[in-house]
Amino acid sequence: MGFDECFLKSVNRTFKYMSFRTRIYQFPVDDVTIRVEVLKRLNGYKPFLFNFTVDACKFLKGQKKTMVTQFFYDLFAPYSNMLHKCPYDHDVFVNKLPISHLDHMLSNVLPFPEGVYCVHSVYFSHGIPRMDLKVYVNIN
Repeated sequence: MGFDECFLKSVNRTFKYMSFRTRIYQFPVDDVTIRVEVLKRLNGYKPFLFNFTVDACKFLKGQKKTMVTQFFYDLFAPYSNMLHKCPYDHDVFVNKLPISHLDHMLSNVLPFPEGVYCVHSVYFSHGIPRMDLKVYVNIN
């Protein structure tokens, strides 16, 4: 896996969005495990509340769903092409994910305390780490 694009764009003072597109080099993708941990900056980044591993294919089939995995999926799913079960035979993208959506999810749905966070996720295929993604968020 690799990134074709990954950026944060500010259209105006009130509308900002995030987009990224990953390139998958070997198809089909039928075994994906995702490890997610949330870190909070407190004299360095320290573990904060969430640290889980999920079999993405079982999750997308409707098995192995928990409230935590569903929450993190709902953060980006409406703006992604990951809305179907495995196998994947195409690249994966998140397109124009509004920062206002993230703000709503992280302030109203599951209120996070103010601070600087890192959402670190590692994507495995067939037990081999294929992609390491870190998203930094400042909640104030």
